[in-house]
Amino acid sequence: MAGVSSCMKYSMFIFNFLFWVCGSIILGVSIWIRVSRDAQEELEIDSSLFAGVDLLIAVGSIIMVLGFLGCCGAVKESRCMLLLFFIGLLLILILQVVGGILGAVYRSQVETSLNKTLIDSVNALQGSAQDHKVFQEKFQKFERQNQCCGLLKGPEDWGNNFNNPSGNSKICECEPKKPSKDPCDLFEDRYIYKTPCGEVIIKYLKDHLVIIMGIAFGLAVVEILGLVFSMSLYCQIQRR
Repeated sequence: MAGVSSCMKYSMFIFNFLFWVCGSIILGVSIWIRVSRDAQEELEIDSSLFAGVDLLIAVGSIIMVLGFLGCCGAVKESRCMLLLFFIGLLLILILQVVGGILGAVYRSQVETSLNKTLIDSVNALQGSAQDHKVFQEKFQKFERQNQCCGLLKGPEDWGNNFNNPSGNSKICECEPKKPSKDPCDLFEDRYIYKTPCGEVIIKYLKDHLVIIMGIAFGLAVVEILGLVFSMSLYCQIQRR
């Protein structure tokens, strides 16, 4: 009967040990952010982003469990653990593929939803309620950090609030620079940022979409390798 390849066995162990370490780091950092007020203030995370942090906790937990199954399955030559590892990794790969397909199919609806969100945010910029003022103060910080003004039509998005800011500084205030790529424009006798923040947000999403797709592709390759290694080791143990 054929024996189990030591090279494949320990390659599988090292691969899954690194997998487990990555899961532990993701889980640990996510829990720290979720429970630590200092971390939330330092990273400027509010309750609206807790869903993303909870998702990272779930992802870290799943990665840890799969890494544990892969490590123990390889070292103990356990077919049961290797099979559970294979099934779990296969399900994740299927979910990634389905998510990519749904993203491509419903891309137009996502863009429509984004435009609706921008329009709702414009209404918040023009509002006078207390929750609108809180949003306006945060948005002014976003404008200064990204050198932009308004969301869709620049200063017009602020309506009557343009000359009555909720913060301490003037809305969209900009210091003109001499280079040709000057971010400032003259509007109502003062210099403001001329780029709408909606363009900045859309550019940010498009740039990071490419990064996310690259990460997803890289993970898919790693997952396929994990599937091949685990099934090969499973078959070798079965034939032994």
